[in-house]
Amino acid sequence: MKLRIDSKADALSLRLDDSAIVESVEVAPGVVLDYNQAEQVVGVEMLRLSTRSPGLDISDLKFEAITGSAAEPPPAG
Repeated sequence: MKLRIDSKADALSLRLDDSAIVESVEVAPGVVLDYNQAEQVVGVEMLRLSTRSPGLDISDLKFEAITGSAAEPPPAG
């Protein structure tokens, strides 16, 4: 999985795998889903990122990996 923020293109891209993209569909203004040959979503792009999040500081990005069942409550503390 790769997350890329391109400040020059003003875009965020999330790729779930390296399969070839055979189709891209804009599902909302500036939000594009990329599909592979098996019609699975393998990428998400958000265009005009600066207008969506005007105070965005890419040096302050936070990533969170949640493991276990979605029904489990978060750990205390």
